[in-house]
Amino acid sequence: MTAESTAVVPTARALWRDRNFTTFWAGQALGQFGAQLGQLAFPVLAVSMLHASEFEVGVLTAAGLAAFLAVGLPAGAWVDRWLKRKTMITADLVRMAAMAAVPLLWWGGSLEMWHLYVIAATVGTATVFFDVAYQSYVPVLVESPRVREANSKLEATTQVARIGGPAVGGSLLALVSAPVLFVGEAAGYLLSAVFLARTRDAEVRLAPADRRPLAAEIREGLSFVLRHPLISRIAACTAGMNFFGTLIFTLTPLLVLRNLGLGPQGMGLVMTVGAAGGVLGAVAAPRVAARVGEGTVIPVCAVVSSVFLLLVPLAGVVAEPAVSLVLLVVSEFGFGFTVLVYNVVQLTMRQRVCPPRLLGRMNASVRFAVWGVIPLSALASGYLGGHIGLVATMMIGAAGNLLAAAPVLFSPLRTMSTLPDAVEIDEVPANGSSAAEVLEETGRA
Repeated sequence: MTAESTAVVPTARALWRDRNFTTFWAGQALGQFGAQLGQLAFPVLAVSMLHASEFEVGVLTAAGLAAFLAVGLPAGAWVDRWLKRKTMITADLVRMAAMAAVPLLWWGGSLEMWHLYVIAATVGTATVFFDVAYQSYVPVLVESPRVREANSKLEATTQVARIGGPAVGGSLLALVSAPVLFVGEAAGYLLSAVFLARTRDAEVRLAPADRRPLAAEIREGLSFVLRHPLISRIAACTAGMNFFGTLIFTLTPLLVLRNLGLGPQGMGLVMTVGAAGGVLGAVAAPRVAARVGEGTVIPVCAVVSSVFLLLVPLAGVVAEPAVSLVLLVVSEFGFGFTVLVYNVVQLTMRQRVCPPRLLGRMNASVRFAVWGVIPLSALASGYLGGHIGLVATMMIGAAGNLLAAAPVLFSPLRTMSTLPDAVEIDEVPANGSSAAEVLEETGRA
């Protein structure tokens, strides 16, 4: 076990006393709550009010995530050059303006699906920069021993917002129309920007003299991810799970709202219970990792989360809507719990082993791989859903998601009780056995 992993981690009270972290934390809680209103409002608006087809729902999902393919890699290099907090503030203000356009267009009687595509693409582009800066900012804001604790708190808060947002949104939809929820999302982004403006840090912008050509910096980030014996496997697994999982998630609103007739309230309930599982997973992640093993818990959660996804297509073939709702709720809760444990553990490891100067590029490279497949999958989901049906498409997604766990299941992670604090990539030869030797020396208890 390495020195850092045996150090005494500061108690939760230490972060509570950190004004910068609590200010940042509060702003992200408000921003996430507003964002979750939009997560419910977008599919309800598209399916129930604009009568979107399966393919149009797929295009809408793809538009929101296409930026991870288009600008995902250069975004990491740019974020490493910029001040991360200011990058997040700018992204929040862009997202606020885009979301505010939806109710204005609706009340003007001119809102069409193509407007939603453009707005989703704009928000998605801003989100690429925000997320890369966000994932790279935690190690700037808190000391290294507190990074896992900070990630756990931030992820737990995100999941609490996922509970409250859909629950409140579902209730509001009984009183107001879906476009009104976009006002709440715009307000959330504005509050996030305000709290970020009040946060203080000691980050210094990279000097122009220290910059290299953009292409060289992008290659450096990609090389680090591809050559790291753990991060490369985690990225491959996550990318596969995101691709096949998106075949299911893209069509879930159609399944719930149209096929099963459960309405916006049913959709909100499914999302809320899934978020509740996520909260428990984020909070329990450190304890689960300690009990199961920091490395072992990653393939375990990848497999178990895939099993829970099998319940979604099963819900589509059950004749009784109430039973379908129960299956969806169980699936979302179990999936939320296991995925959040997986995310907290692997994100903390990535932040811990990556040199600070490469954080933005490392996170952008991983995001490019694991999020870049989603718009492609969303288009495929819309096409397949319209040609072979929702349930058949979801079955393909569930089976593929289980197979996607292979890169971490058949890897050194399976037997690692403690993840390494660092692996010197320059000293690791390209062949897998040598990498495994390094991992054995640095990562096993």
